[in-house]
Amino acid sequence: MKLNDALVNALISLNVRYVFGVSGANIEHLHDAIHRLGDGKLQSVMAKTEDGAAFMADCHARVHRRLGVCCSTSGGGMMNLITGIAESYAESVPILALIGQPPLALEGKGAFQDSSGIGRTVDSMKLWGAVSKYVAKVSKPDDFWYHLTEAVKSALSGRPGPAVLMFPRDIFEQEVEPFPLNWADSLQNFIGQKLITLDMIRPLFEEIYQAKNPVLILGHGVRRCSDPQAVVKFARSVGLPVVTTLSGRSEFPNNDPLYLGMLGVAGHPSTHAYIKDQADLLIVVGAGLNMMTRQPIDLILGNKKIAVVNVDIGEITRVILPSVIVEADAGIVFNRLLELLEQKPFQVQVPQYVEQIFKPLPAVSIPLDDRIPIPDGSPLLQSEAIAVLQDFLPQNGHILYDAGNCAAASLHMTKVPSGSSSTIALGMGGMGYAIAGAIGAQIGSPPGTRTVVFAGDGAFLMTGFEIHTAVDLKLPILFVIFNNNMHGMCVTRQQLFFESRLECVRYTPVDIALVAQGFGKSNQIWVGSASTLAELYCQLEDYKKHADIPGVLEVRILHQEIPPFTPFLPENAPVIPVHEKQSKSIFYPNMLSYSPQDLASKTAPLH
Repeated sequence: MKLNDALVNALISLNVRYVFGVSGANIEHLHDAIHRLGDGKLQSVMAKTEDGAAFMADCHARVHRRLGVCCSTSGGGMMNLITGIAESYAESVPILALIGQPPLALEGKGAFQDSSGIGRTVDSMKLWGAVSKYVAKVSKPDDFWYHLTEAVKSALSGRPGPAVLMFPRDIFEQEVEPFPLNWADSLQNFIGQKLITLDMIRPLFEEIYQAKNPVLILGHGVRRCSDPQAVVKFARSVGLPVVTTLSGRSEFPNNDPLYLGMLGVAGHPSTHAYIKDQADLLIVVGAGLNMMTRQPIDLILGNKKIAVVNVDIGEITRVILPSVIVEADAGIVFNRLLELLEQKPFQVQVPQYVEQIFKPLPAVSIPLDDRIPIPDGSPLLQSEAIAVLQDFLPQNGHILYDAGNCAAASLHMTKVPSGSSSTIALGMGGMGYAIAGAIGAQIGSPPGTRTVVFAGDGAFLMTGFEIHTAVDLKLPILFVIFNNNMHGMCVTRQQLFFESRLECVRYTPVDIALVAQGFGKSNQIWVGSASTLAELYCQLEDYKKHADIPGVLEVRILHQEIPPFTPFLPENAPVIPVHEKQSKSIFYPNMLSYSPQDLASKTAPLH
């Protein structure tokens, strides 16, 4: 069996359904094998850029709880791929990256896109070694199964992460040993979690039992554990208040009475206050307490008793000294806690608690570019748009938040509907992740699933052409693009910290709706644009009729607001309560005299 065929058969046996990538001379053998052998079980997904392909694989792995696979050719393709792989490495996402290389005989001898490390060439082994758990070049056919096995083991075991395999072009057509019997089953058994006994869990159980006001802090590592529902079940069984991190927003039902809100720089002031003033035990599960998470409570962490459950405690123990450490899979740990609870039942006293968010405040005004059209009605504010969009978020779907002010505000103000996933890339924090990542989230989801993306115009200018990939695949994703013709968070920083000296943060206005219309015909992609509340309602009502195809909603923002981002806010920043059904008039009193139907009738749709 030729190596490229063996590789495709191995991916199929691992239930890998998609390989995200861009083809090229040194990876085309892999795509040819997928074409011949995929047979509906393995499909190539052609991205517009390699970084987009890596983002797709990363988000697919996060949302669908499986190994993500991406590929690229050599040279610039390989270099582009590294941005997404660095995100996967930082955020512990299991990825297998397959990278083509020039023929072995030409290494160091002037090969096009040589990265052998010989002479002045890039050393790809060192390069990938900095952002992966395992890296190897398959230089001999006899080494193929060993390296593939070790790469997959490394990606999926312990603290997950990316593994990288490089294939010189001439190796793909060489013969390798037959497909090993029960290879995938044997691999899964090897990766299996270590045994956790009740005695190993008992100290954690006793700490929770004895605490007066314990609180559970869930990170996105919970999603990748063996049984995320065991964590939810234990919290509900004992009445344990729950807080999530920014990246773990969907790890506990947001409408559950036990849910206190979100911790982090875009988190909720009421959550931060409860942790500071009332909680006497923090049970941190699947989170590393990085600075994006702990900044609002950093000064008091040394005074709190903290218990940690994580498959790898290295990151968090560099930040704090926990009282209790359980280095294990959270699903196994919480199933053992449930067993102990049967032996010794107890209930935590549910706190009196009112969830609060920061009140939207106007930012320092900036002179408008005279090329930006001024709407007839009151210009739409970002907070107003987000409040309206809450009702359009899907249940049992996927929500992605990109970067910058719009992501911080959207995270802060929205609740994740029942059954939906929530994803934000905070490892490398690159603009544009969510636009490409949404394709990885949506593809392979059950029929009827929808995805919504919150992103800014800066992200659109970086990876917006991946929306065309969604058109290619006919994926029902709504890309909400907040367009203020600037990098909003950078502008805010320069206003706050550099006396409003704005540099390298604004650009000529871009008509995002017009660009998006070029991605397909009206029956292939829905496009809308809104700069007032009336227009926004009208566009969303029209979108409902086209929700089975990709959509782009440009939200044009003329007046800026200070984002609900704690490094930008004073200690006494004003707050407002969050009710189960938040009154939109809190955010925009102009709506009091209009019904949604009135507003929708005031303008015609654009699509």
